[in-house]
Parts: sequence; structure tokens; C-alpha cells
Amino acid sequence: MTDSTLRAVGWAQSFPISKGVRAGRHWAREHLRSLEWAKNAPDTVDSVLITVSELITNAHKHAHSDAQLVLTWDSSCLHVSVHDSSPQPPTPRDAEPDALGGRGMAIVDALADSWQHHPQRSGKTVTACFVPPGYEASGAAGREDPGNG
Repeated sequence: MTDSTLRAVGWAQSFPISKGVRAGRHWAREHLRSLEWAKNAPDTVDSVLITVSELITNAHKHAHSDAQLVLTWDSSCLHVSVHDSSPQPPTPRDAEPDALGGRGMAIVDALADSWQHHPQRSGKTVTACFVPPGYEASGAAGREDPGNG
């Protein structure tokens, strides 16, 4: 007998520098609405949308690159992945209290259940995992070591 239960679903979209972070957030919000858990987990949805903003901003500002955003739900974790053209790994850093930037990866680290980056031939991909309330993470990667990434 074949199990027809949905195991994974995903969406992908490119966001050019000219299109902006707002478009990425709006696109992600629309797709999150199709996930059953999203209506009962507004805090997780907010965390995902903030992370989408931070990762697209990093791609545009630091990598001077378009951002390819992929959302993947694997029945235990929502993976938020952003690819850019820079080979430089993301670097969490301590921003001065009056600094206007420099907190993006610290925010992602605080909001996501885990995150990591993957170097690729054409840049890198940063992926954050969000486990909604009532779900168990299976195979989700651990937190990235800020000293290495």
C-alpha cells in the first residue's frame, strides 16, 4: 500500500536587488498561509518573516547579489534558504548599541531553531530551520558556530 501523506512541499523565487526585501517578505507570507500549522503559530510565522528579511538584506547589502529564496516544509521543519553570489560565510558579530546594522545573523540565530551555511561553486546558501509548536525536529542541523561562520 502506498502512503499518500504529504511529506514535503517547497517554493522558490528570486528577488533581485531592485525588487527589495519587502517583496520577499510578502511572497513568503503568502506561501506560509498554505501551511496548516501557520495559522496557529503566529510567533513562528513572524520569526520566519523576520529571518527572510534579514537573509535577503544580507544577500543584497553584503553580497551585492540577487537573493534566491527557497521555503521548504518537510513535515517537521520549515527550511528558509537564501542563496547569494558571495563565497564569504555569514558572520554573526556584536554590533555597537548605536550601530544601524550588523545584527542580522544574531537575529537569525536568536529566532531560528538552527541555521547553517553551505559554500557552493556560485556563492553560498544560508538555511535556517523553524520547528513549529507541536512538531519535533528530525535531522535539523545544529546551530552554526559563530566562530566558524
